[in-house]
Amino acid sequence: MKKRVYLVDDEMLALQELSVLLKPYEELEIIGMSDRVDQAIKDCNELKPDLIFLDINMPGMDGFAFLENLEEVNQVIFVTAYDQFAIKAFEINALDYLLKPLNPKRLAEAISRFYLKFQSEKEDLESQRLTPEKKIFIKDGERCHFVPVSKIFLLESEGNYVRVFFDKETALLHKSLTYLEQKLPTDLFFRANRQYMFNLDFVDRIEPYFNSTLLIVLKSGHKIDLSQRQSVKFRDLTGV
Repeated sequence: MKKRVYLVDDEMLALQELSVLLKPYEELEIIGMSDRVDQAIKDCNELKPDLIFLDINMPGMDGFAFLENLEEVNQVIFVTAYDQFAIKAFEINALDYLLKPLNPKRLAEAISRFYLKFQSEKEDLESQRLTPEKKIFIKDGERCHFVPVSKIFLLESEGNYVRVFFDKETALLHKSLTYLEQKLPTDLFFRANRQYMFNLDFVDRIEPYFNSTLLIVLKSGHKIDLSQRQSVKFRDLTGV
């Protein structure tokens, strides 16, 4: 599967040059680029790329402030004409720091580093992933629940918490939906959009929705609309 890449730079020429340099890397897919920071924030929060190539010195907002405005950040490679920000870049765990004009050899090293880190994190996540038989401990106020993963039918993001629906009860868990997405079995749970994730075993029916998207109706009666990107992914997964 190709890794999804987004490019951010206030100079369109720099974006075009970088996209040309990335063309030989068939394992990477450029899903978007922007020379406007506000648009790039919107795109990245929606598309959630695996890797962002990011300039630092941009009008209105620098690269570090840009990252603070993202809902989640995967991997970042800074591409800049200034070397004085390198220490700060690595303090926030940037994958690499490339200076303009770009050296193709250094770019290749950075992409290689990305793949090594991606594979390492993937193996770590898979080794920690829960199975349907496992139970999640949820302390909700004074009540405690040990909930089998297989009995959870819906998860709803509520700020820094996730509301977990199981049997005929709900409870708040102090985790993010993204964290749980990385922990729960991928063959059982599907991320619908930014707010919801659901258990495939509890799907009652699937209905067509707006703009070629899908509406999922659970056995509980809950209705969940899939984003356009997730509708495509759901169709590929289920063949509907």
